[in-house]
Amino acid sequence: MSKKKVAIVIDSTANLPDGVVQKYDIHVVPQIVNWDGRSMLDGVELHAAEFYEKLPTTKSSPTTSQPSAGEFLEHFKKVAETADSIVGIFISEYLSGTLSSARTAKEMMGDYPLEIVDSRSASMGLGLIAIAAAQAATDGKDYKEVAAIARALVPKTRVMFVVDTLEYLHRGGRIGGAQRLIGSMLSVKPLLHLEDGKIEPLASVRTKKKALRHMLDLIQQELAGKSGAHTAVLHAVASVEAQDIADQLQASVNPVELLIGELSPVIGTHVGPGTLGVAFYAD
Repeated sequence: MSKKKVAIVIDSTANLPDGVVQKYDIHVVPQIVNWDGRSMLDGVELHAAEFYEKLPTTKSSPTTSQPSAGEFLEHFKKVAETADSIVGIFISEYLSGTLSSARTAKEMMGDYPLEIVDSRSASMGLGLIAIAAAQAATDGKDYKEVAAIARALVPKTRVMFVVDTLEYLHRGGRIGGAQRLIGSMLSVKPLLHLEDGKIEPLASVRTKKKALRHMLDLIQQELAGKSGAHTAVLHAVASVEAQDIADQLQASVNPVELLIGELSPVIGTHVGPGTLGVAFYAD
């Protein structure tokens, strides 16, 4: 069997649907959820349905940790058996130590052709960048070109999301600039976004419905007059609302790409059930 020219490796926070991962032969390194004395691999040993069912009733809070450099090395070595080079695209270094582990593993790989990209994003923002990289690899680009394409998308890719409560972000220490909203949270629903890899507040709205409407209005404004909108709806056990958002995106911005992805347990630990958001960029 001939080797692939370039393999794409991501971490499980990308929340890409299984069908997309299989279509582009993307390799996923699972993050880790620590809960009730167990360490479980995100999406492998702990799946979304079980996780979200248990989360609201549990007394102990789950925590998350990134794969070690050694675990990354194992994954890279395995992928290297089937590919001449690797481009690894991972969650923002401001949100996780994943990138640090991956960079250490890269050094341990010696002179094997391997590029590491900081997506400055998470969830489907990372997912959309990974898909573009995988398409470039399929088109025959070399690993340096594929990495350059991914890096060029980093500043263009936006993620906006609405959480039911800031409690989970606060508890997990990932709250960033949204910290200042704590205290006023009983009466408003925060619209948040990722800005240069950090979670920042975008607006505070009275109801979730209005917050989602405001989010869609902002996305429409940002994509107005631009061609080739790539979009992905992300949700935590809110598939009906996610489909409704997808339908509205289809009608308002007519995207060339429209995906729906459920937030995996590692992301769900930090944002909580009911979270809804959209990742997007324009060509």
